[in-house]
Amino acid sequence: MVTKENLLLLLSLLLLASCSAPTPSYDTLITNAMIYDGSGETPYLGSIAIKGDTIAALGDIEGTAENILDAQGKALAPGFINVLSWANVSLIEDGRSLSDLKQGVTLEVMGEGRSMGPLNDDMKAEMKADQSDIKYDINWTTLGEYLQFMERKGVSTNITSFVGNGTLRQHVIGYENRPASPAEMEAMKKLLATAMKEGAVGLSSSLLYAPSRYADTQELIELAKVAAEYGGIYISHIRDEGDQLLESVEELITIAREANIPAEIYHLKASGQHNWHKLDSVFLMIEAAREEGLQITADMYTYPASSTGLHTQLPEWVREGGVDAALERLADPAQRAKVLQDIHFFHPPQNILLVGFKNPDLRQYQGKRLNEVAEEWGKSAEETMIDLMVQDQSRIQVVYFSMSEENIRKKIVQPWMSFCSDAGSYAAEGIFLASSTHPRAYGSFIRVLGKYSRDEGLFPLEEGIRRLSALPAENLHLDRRGKILPGYFADLVLFDPEKTQDKATFEAPHQYAEGIENVWVNGQLVLHQGEATGTFPGRYLKRKSTN
Repeated sequence: MVTKENLLLLLSLLLLASCSAPTPSYDTLITNAMIYDGSGETPYLGSIAIKGDTIAALGDIEGTAENILDAQGKALAPGFINVLSWANVSLIEDGRSLSDLKQGVTLEVMGEGRSMGPLNDDMKAEMKADQSDIKYDINWTTLGEYLQFMERKGVSTNITSFVGNGTLRQHVIGYENRPASPAEMEAMKKLLATAMKEGAVGLSSSLLYAPSRYADTQELIELAKVAAEYGGIYISHIRDEGDQLLESVEELITIAREANIPAEIYHLKASGQHNWHKLDSVFLMIEAAREEGLQITADMYTYPASSTGLHTQLPEWVREGGVDAALERLADPAQRAKVLQDIHFFHPPQNILLVGFKNPDLRQYQGKRLNEVAEEWGKSAEETMIDLMVQDQSRIQVVYFSMSEENIRKKIVQPWMSFCSDAGSYAAEGIFLASSTHPRAYGSFIRVLGKYSRDEGLFPLEEGIRRLSALPAENLHLDRRGKILPGYFADLVLFDPEKTQDKATFEAPHQYAEGIENVWVNGQLVLHQGEATGTFPGRYLKRKSTN
């Protein structure tokens, strides 16, 4: 018999059941993790839930998940950001981005002075002619089209890019060393505005190299104003990192002030022993600008040696018009004597390590110093440099031992300093082994966690993680990246702080870093127990202030 009391009890139970929330269900649940959220604050033990591509919950989580991982107290951090990546071609060959991925990098930021768009037919022909071991078709014209092409092709990391002022200049003016006309300025501004509308993160320059360096300060200011209109930043390989270092930093600060735009110095350094002392003055200049209200930052790689082309040792008049024009002059017997007379090495030949040749017959000299090859050939270092470049028909990639370890330590503790590799992202296998490289390609980021934080104690781990993640994400105006917070994209790195270690050396650079266990990009696992999963969830990231 159904009594009134029983009926009320049944109705109460039904009401209670209807009010109870269902148990949450997630795609991935990471438990028992020491969470470094990117803020630089003290880490805490907790769990994190991933739903789709975002962080759905954080802390003490109740719920079920398709994938559950016990982190066993290891460090969980936001994905790291490579502020200066040259992975634009290496990712076409291999989208896994292994040398960076195994360091916890989840975003490659490309476009140092030159970008993969906008292109015209002549630029496409030049890019095709300059291809070495990696061959590819150029089926894009704008920078946005290139980044979309890469996303469709498949990459494990996210990607984005600056627009190179050198690319804009080549598109409109070519390699002529002269001021832009008013019409040419308008053409460059229009191309820049298009790229910014596509989502580029800002304007870059590389003022050591043609044709970027042919732009004067006022031209850069006018272009930077366009980038500022769209919420972008200005970033620069400044005009001189040695004898004119202070003047070059001042130029960047002037551009930031006049264009009302945040500005960053690419791979900040004082090059050449007689310039090492200038770094302290650079810090004072940056701090003064920041106190003025300017948003000035910098990035660095964690090694006391740089890497670029051997052609930078040539006299200015030889380099006029770009690398191809320089090679023609070097091959001209009538000009050889004058070239030899005018060469003055900025770096001693014994401090120049040869690492990259196009000509397979010359690759026997990879890993040798320029003076060693000169001795073997029985020639002067100047003659050897010319002959190597003519035979290789390239600028030849080299490493310059030009900085001090003391300055590395001074730079790395600056709170406004982010990090970069200034290199491609490679695999220690296949076609990539045909050339040597700088060890920064395999170790620049892991050394922040291991060598400089854990081993040398220059800053706490949480501060190193902040400057690998949240700081560059904020500088680049990226949407919901760089921190571990609910609603942020699930770009995550799980690692053992006691085991993070770089292995790459100048003699044997193709060696992966150790200690990074799992990496997620947009919620998908791309590195599991230190091995790539072969998934490609990387996206073309656009700055959040796109107009």
